[in-house]
Amino acid sequence: MKKLTRRNFLGLGIKIAALTGIPPYAIPKIVNALEELAGRNTPVLWLQGQSCSGCSISLLNSAAPGPAEILTEYISLMFHATLSTATGNTCMEIIKRTVDTGGFLLVVEGSIPAGMPKACVVGGEYITDQVRNAAKQAKAVIANGTCAAFGGIPAAENNPTGAVSVSEFLKQEGISTPVINLPGCPSHPDWFVGTLVHVLKFGIPAMDKLGRPKMFYSKLVHDQCPRFPDYERENFAKTFSDSGCLFNLGCLGPLTYADCTLRQWNSGTSSCIKSGAPCIGCASENFARDASFSFYTKKRAQNKKEVIV
Repeated sequence: MKKLTRRNFLGLGIKIAALTGIPPYAIPKIVNALEELAGRNTPVLWLQGQSCSGCSISLLNSAAPGPAEILTEYISLMFHATLSTATGNTCMEIIKRTVDTGGFLLVVEGSIPAGMPKACVVGGEYITDQVRNAAKQAKAVIANGTCAAFGGIPAAENNPTGAVSVSEFLKQEGISTPVINLPGCPSHPDWFVGTLVHVLKFGIPAMDKLGRPKMFYSKLVHDQCPRFPDYERENFAKTFSDSGCLFNLGCLGPLTYADCTLRQWNSGTSSCIKSGAPCIGCASENFARDASFSFYTKKRAQNKKEVIV
């Protein structure tokens, strides 16, 4: 295991300050927060509802700190259904002990099957009961990914499980624990790590009306798009391999708030638009909710009117 030094923490503190927009004078606090995380003073309980585990996999693609550092040195991860090696009664005892002790950060991945609790069962317990009990004792709840934040694909129109977002479920249950929504399909690892550090050292970050941290979700993808000049010049791509703005190929960047195009994915390698694919709005509150939602829609000019085909 890598030995952590003050220099390591300082370097990470500078990176996190940059990715969250926190001013440089706050770097010492960030460093202290990282040390606190590494000192295993902040337990994290990660529960999974109706999800594909994509946000967990995304976290494992984190860089500086890497996944091994996050899971073994920065987070006191009490339980994670996908990553934990413990099974059976041992898992259930860990969850119960963590909840009874309190003072932890609860991370929920996936939507909640409020209309069909038996659709998601962990160790003989409904996920609805687990989230309800854990949220009451948690410092804060992080709804990681679009399914947790807004319902996502499991909550699509006409779904049989009555799936809802974490915040909607807790509101129905009368639970007032703060919920931080980190939408994205999947959520970017920087969004999660940055939020975790902010909650620990600065408290709940400034959020918009949908409960999203403004430091990550304050601007439209469209306004930060590397192809924005093409949009201004009305240079629209006709196929996915063309250069030019992807708006006429169904890009939902004008409706989606996130910093994907600036932050990029896979250690800053690329993004959907940079790789030639239009934004499908996966961080949007409307992602896949309506039966009419199309992941890719094509628009063409016809008699000077725009139609969708």
